[in-house]
Amino acid sequence: MMHLLIAGDFCDRYRISDLIARGNYASLFDDIKYLTEQADVSIINFEFPIVLHAGVPIAKSGPTLQGQPAAVDAVKYAGFNVCTLANNHILDQGTKCCIETRELLENAGIKTVGIGKNSAEAATVLYINQKEKGTLAIVNCCEHEFSIATDTTAGANPLNPIQQYYNIQEARTKADYVLVIVHGGHEHYALPSPRMKETYRFFIDAGADAIINHHQHCYSGYEIYHGKPIFYGLGNLLFDHKSEHGPWNEGFMVSLRLDKQTLPQFELYPYTQCNERPSVIPMNEAERKIFAERIDKLNQIISNEDQLNTTFETWAQKTSRNFLVPFQPYCTRTAKRLFVHGLLPSFITRKKRYQILNYLNCEAHLDKLRTVVSKLK
Repeated sequence: MMHLLIAGDFCDRYRISDLIARGNYASLFDDIKYLTEQADVSIINFEFPIVLHAGVPIAKSGPTLQGQPAAVDAVKYAGFNVCTLANNHILDQGTKCCIETRELLENAGIKTVGIGKNSAEAATVLYINQKEKGTLAIVNCCEHEFSIATDTTAGANPLNPIQQYYNIQEARTKADYVLVIVHGGHEHYALPSPRMKETYRFFIDAGADAIINHHQHCYSGYEIYHGKPIFYGLGNLLFDHKSEHGPWNEGFMVSLRLDKQTLPQFELYPYTQCNERPSVIPMNEAERKIFAERIDKLNQIISNEDQLNTTFETWAQKTSRNFLVPFQPYCTRTAKRLFVHGLLPSFITRKKRYQILNYLNCEAHLDKLRTVVSKLK
């Protein structure tokens, strides 16, 4: 039997950065280190590039992150021996920093998966042999944002169910266990979209033994599909924020036991993080009770197709005005806020709405839209 521990997003920023710079790794991780030490393979999502000299942020929508070389020592101190790198921030400081981050981790004895000098290399499956316990294959990918590798440039392995199908099929011939880890989903939304559920179930059908997802900055629920677990969101592991509280500060790690003769077994380890101090702290009994009730409610929604669809549609509609800001002519911060609060009109007419729907729904139109917009000056 092989014992895995899988954790969510780790980022070197704010109070975490200060402790890392001082070498005070114990304050960050000592309360959970016993869990990583019990596992054969302990996995964490390393959600930033390391900048050795001067970083050059790429052009993108959203924040650009970066970290210090000592973050590698922090991860090693914590007991993690594998870092997933396919995420939406690993390319934030350009291709050089992206590849250097992988090299720094590998040189420290930490295995990596999910990025490469091109898309073919980024898709490489990681194999870990544990002798009599068997061989584990890890497939790591992320949704398409600004971090994706191309045929000729470095970056992260993109979510592409066809590509992942072939990776899983290959892994099944070479390994005893196949784990798929995806970085995706909707930020601050604690459920998978119907598309995510369909895709991750497909990965199980393709031969995966378990699916892990992270990215949303809040934890989600899970389901057992054909005897195999699918975890739709772990939440942040250690990711400080100046203003976020609540769901941002809670998450769980998955202890996963894989055996050649039986179905996967798992246990959840919920925690709070970056509240009064920038640490990962296991939940107390009262907190765990609330967590269990919350997970149960999420799982019930996930198990009900109609309810999952309705909940997603309701959330999408509720947050639609903020989402539609880029399609409006409002450029100033004040104008954007007025629009979001319904104090300025939308310029998306009925005719324009159907045009946008056609561009998004038709694969050919969407291909062209992506190409044209990416080439705009």
